[in-house]
Order: sequence, then C-alpha cells, then structure tokens
Amino acid sequence: MNVGHDEAVSGIAAAIGEPARARMLYSLADGRGRTSTELAMLAGVTPSTASVHLKRLAGQQLVKVFAQGKHRYFSLNGDDVAVALEALGVLAGSRERLVTQTPQHLRAARTCYDHIAGTLGVLLHDRMRELRWFDHAYALTPAGSKALEALGIDIEAARGLRRRFAFACLDWSERRPHLAGALGAALLQMAVKRKWVQQDLDSRVLTITRIGRRELLARFGLEDLPG
Repeated sequence: MNVGHDEAVSGIAAAIGEPARARMLYSLADGRGRTSTELAMLAGVTPSTASVHLKRLAGQQLVKVFAQGKHRYFSLNGDDVAVALEALGVLAGSRERLVTQTPQHLRAARTCYDHIAGTLGVLLHDRMRELRWFDHAYALTPAGSKALEALGIDIEAARGLRRRFAFACLDWSERRPHLAGALGAALLQMAVKRKWVQQDLDSRVLTITRIGRRELLARFGLEDLPG
C-alpha cells in the first residue's frame, strides 16, 4: 500500500471537504481569478477566515495566486482541479446548484481538460452518435474515420498516444456525455485550428465563431447552438 499517496489523497479530500472551502473552489470554476475579499463574501466567512482557508487550499495545490498591482488573485490550479470538482458535483447530484452558480457562457461551451464540454460538447457527441461515427464502445466506424479525416483529424496519430482513444465523459452541467480521450482532444484542436471556436485566455470558456456556426451546421447539422 502506498501510504504517501493515500495521505496525499486524504489531504486533498479534507481540504475540499470543508463547506466554505468547497464554495470558494466552485466559485473559481469559471476559470477567473478572484481576490480573497471576494472569495470571503462568496463563502460567507470573514476575510481573516478566508485567508486561512486559502492558505490550506494553496498548500494542497488546489489554488494558485498571482499578483496584479496591489491585488492578489486566486484561481484554480489547473484543469485537473476543475475536472475533479466537476466529477464531485456529479457524484453529489448537485447539478442545479452548480448550474445556478455558473455563468451561461461557461455552460454553453468550455474545455474539460483538453476536450470540448458544455452544451456544444454534448451536441457534438450526440450528433456523432446519430451519424454512427462510433459505436456503443466508442470504436470508430469506417464512416466516422472518413468524416473525421476529412476534417483534418489524424486518426492514427490519436490512436498512437498513450491514453484512451475515445470515451464518454459525463458533463456536469448537461448531465449527459461529451466526447473525451485522444479523439476528443483532437476534435478540440481541429475546431481551434479551423477557427470554429476561440479559447478564452483567462478561463475555460469557448466562444463559437461565425465560421464555426456555419461549419457546425454544414458538417454536423447543428442548428440550435448555444449563444
């Protein structure tokens, strides 16, 4: 048994497990930085208590801090933390609470680690399944391989990576799956390269461009895209 690993997991779980700290973390889920004063208000604690909580979260590498002028801003320490929080939200069945706290533009389209999530991600997943581009086990069909290669996705390169090729990732805001794995990452890379979406430099938000809306309609038949 790896005691060091177990202790590390326990420490992270304990840090997240305190309600005020959990509220702070989820309030940072949109990827934007907030001051300790803002986080104190959101968590319903005093500024001094918020400082103690943030020190604990930083100690577990769940948040990071950066200075801008005289202000210090806290944000989640990477996409892995955001993904873990989303998974916990799904387990807790707290979709409504999280959706209420999360801005519409983040729910519409965002990154989940390195693939497309939110409403756009779910719509793409469902449409690819309807088109029978992959089967129930997420193995690509000949039609799927042909269609994705036509979009410029290197299927063999994606298969050669040391990670799962394709699988369903439960989207916490939609409660339905979006596409993850090497193929999901390749789909996001393609969408960015072709300027179908633009990535927000300060958050996980993806903005669908006019080119993207046209191409998503033409190639996937997606009409009711999120704003």
